[in-house]
Amino acid sequence: MDWKAAARAPACLAWLGLALLLCAGVLQARPVELPAGTNQLSLTPHLQYRHDSGAADGIADAIGHLRAGRFQPVPGGNATFGFQPGAFWFHAAIINRNADEQRWLLVQEYPLSDRLDVWIRYPDGRMHHQAGGDHLPFGARSVRYRHPNFRLDLPPGEQVELLVRVESESSMQVPLELYTPASFTEVSRDAQFAIGLYYGILLALFFYNLVLWISLRDSSYFWYLFHITAFGLVLFTLNGLGFEYLWPNWPWFADKSVPLSICLALVGMNQFTRNFLELPQRWPAGNLASLTVIGFFVLFGLASFWLPYRIATPVAALAVLVGIAWIVGATIRVVRLGYEPAKLLLLAWGAFLMGTAVFTLLAFGVLPKNFFTEYGVQIGSALEMLLLSIALGYRYASLRNENERIAAEANLMLERKVAQRTNEVRSALLQLEEAHARLHESSRRDGLTGLYNRTWFQKAFDRMLGEGRARGQPVSLLMVDLDHFKAINDRHGHLTGDQCLRWAAGRIAGAAGGDALVARFGGEEFVVALPRTGRKDALALAEGIRRALAAAPCEANGHSLRISASIGVHTIQADADCDVDAAFEVADRAMYEAKAGGRNCVRSPGGAALARPQ
Repeated sequence: MDWKAAARAPACLAWLGLALLLCAGVLQARPVELPAGTNQLSLTPHLQYRHDSGAADGIADAIGHLRAGRFQPVPGGNATFGFQPGAFWFHAAIINRNADEQRWLLVQEYPLSDRLDVWIRYPDGRMHHQAGGDHLPFGARSVRYRHPNFRLDLPPGEQVELLVRVESESSMQVPLELYTPASFTEVSRDAQFAIGLYYGILLALFFYNLVLWISLRDSSYFWYLFHITAFGLVLFTLNGLGFEYLWPNWPWFADKSVPLSICLALVGMNQFTRNFLELPQRWPAGNLASLTVIGFFVLFGLASFWLPYRIATPVAALAVLVGIAWIVGATIRVVRLGYEPAKLLLLAWGAFLMGTAVFTLLAFGVLPKNFFTEYGVQIGSALEMLLLSIALGYRYASLRNENERIAAEANLMLERKVAQRTNEVRSALLQLEEAHARLHESSRRDGLTGLYNRTWFQKAFDRMLGEGRARGQPVSLLMVDLDHFKAINDRHGHLTGDQCLRWAAGRIAGAAGGDALVARFGGEEFVVALPRTGRKDALALAEGIRRALAAAPCEANGHSLRISASIGVHTIQADADCDVDAAFEVADRAMYEAKAGGRNCVRSPGGAALARPQ
């Protein structure tokens, strides 16, 4: 018997067990794949996490816990945990299948995290580390943007491991998104536009009521202006814009600004309510309670300079709910006392309370992060401030009606002022409605070409398929991809490429005709949906598009460029069991057959090329 071999057997088994454990740790998380053509991906549903309650683990410890299987999937695919001590570790394995995009941007779409550390581990063992968060100067960020962000190098076809450590005394919200640079530019532009629209509303209300305060000298307008300014500062801080524009090199104040601005806003709210409801005359006990609340927020705002952030911010967040609840309660009491203008005030504070409650519950991890919970406070506050402005008008009208019994001349002056203010409010509301209509239309259009965007096209195409089935008529889908377009961008620059895209969009839309639904699908790809069109007519129209593109060169930035396209055609019969995704897949496959067949041609599924380049 080989006693040495027998002695080595337990050691071999131990090493084998450790290897299996390491493999299990690596394989427990399915890699996240970035498909070809993808330009944005939410990492949050694919993350695993571990709560390091003592904030003591380093990167080596985290890797050990990962390999030992101590990371677990993010609950419900939503990385919102409320106010928690310690640090959170997140892990994802990523494979980049998009050979055209190696550089990506990782964005944490929550601006108030104190410290973020990001490690990328490559297959050859290399480890790359980056740090961010509002405890570092704003200039340390990869891109100057209100959300922490990090540049990632993801080599195509290689699996890399991403480890993110987040430590914060603020609410633990870690929505992680991957963007290509171009996609991030578009998303950030749209987000900044929406925020700018909100602050535009605030500025319009501010200056409008500033003029009224200067002319009428009513203290209610002054406290309304104080409230608008203070609450605008709150949202400026919570959205990360304060750190970006006001104190980028002052991380200490970035923390203190959150509870401080909240206290200022609540002082303005309560003082405005006291004044508007005339509490000293109508409800003296309620007036005393309001003064007590105001005193608390003044003292707490001063104390926030010394209190730890982990204490000041959760208390301030809860105090918002308590403060607004008190305002609503006081307003209800005054309504019951018969003061009519208080009804509009109650409606305004109710809208604000709802938006604030949603935002606070998100901060404490009770509600998941989505558009309505993230921007609920903006929506609620916009409604509240509009209604407060109207309530001020209504209150002033009530005072005017009381003064009618005293002097007819004073009554006439008041009527003119109210009519003027009503017209101004109506004009402001009409402008807001027009802006909303323009925003709705722009959300359907591609910003570069003016064609419909992909999201709206998919919905419209789905309706078109349903109508075709109902009427027993075929529907055809064309996938149009410009040939060798990357070479234009590489050789002549993206500005020239953008002009070529606009030129091609015009040619495609013109050749498609009035009944066609034309959209930019992404990059240099376009889609055309043809109602009531069979295969033969669709192929003919596709050939017309191909000829229209190839007929004349595109003149862009002093360059004369020949542009051709490969077109895939798919016709869906009325009795076919085919949904939107399946139709896109078949048309896309036909388009790639056209590319494989020499480009500058039209193909239907399995068919021969209808035209070849000259």
